[in-house]
Amino acid sequence: METKDVFCKIVDGEIPCYKLYEDEDVLAFLDISQVTKGHALVICKKHYPNFLATPQETMHKVMDVAQRIGQVQIKMLGAKGVNILSNCYEAAGQTVNHFHVHVIPRYEKQEGFVLEMKENNKDLNLPSIQEQIKL
Repeated sequence: METKDVFCKIVDGEIPCYKLYEDEDVLAFLDISQVTKGHALVICKKHYPNFLATPQETMHKVMDVAQRIGQVQIKMLGAKGVNILSNCYEAAGQTVNHFHVHVIPRYEKQEGFVLEMKENNKDLNLPSIQEQIKL
């Protein structure tokens, strides 16, 4: 028997949460580990392991709610920006195997959450990479 992940338990009401939004397909709530004030999670109620495995219609509904929450975080919390992200697989930092989106309000650069992208294209063959992943 497969055990439920923490988000399935939240959807089923087995674990309480601080709800921000709910409809038949999507649930949004405050992350219990607040990276910044107002850090929210938006999940699909039906279980899919990650963004890459989620049907487009469901993914679009989750992203619509994430966008709306980000807009409210800026308006009501005074955030200066928002990070909206979803980690896919352990190598990318995914710790709960249930599609979810983090909506992290940003107030200043020197706060607890750091997302840094560094240039790393020194010895890469970009035309070859393009051919490998071009749709």
